[in-house]
Amino acid sequence: MKFQPLGDRVLVKPIQEEEQQVGGIIIPDAAKEKPQEGEVVAIGTGGKDSDGNDIVFNVKVGDTILLPKYGGTEIKFDGETYQIMRQDDILGVINN
Repeated sequence: MKFQPLGDRVLVKPIQEEEQQVGGIIIPDAAKEKPQEGEVVAIGTGGKDSDGNDIVFNVKVGDTILLPKYGGTEIKFDGETYQIMRQDDILGVINN
């Protein structure tokens, strides 16, 4: 990966759910919900919080996380779609 998030940001690859067709109906991409799970691809460089303490990351590369439905910023890099968000926006880590 050639992309390095800055500060307390995390780069996430959304995990697409397998497409299921019920009764042969195909749902267009525009009507599908955004994925709410993702894999952490890269973490930021860290920094300081408002009190001057070091920012500690609670996630690591490879973790599967729960994303907010409408959070983060979608970016395209090397032909793939990712979301970049602040660590505080992550809802939780999913234990595998």
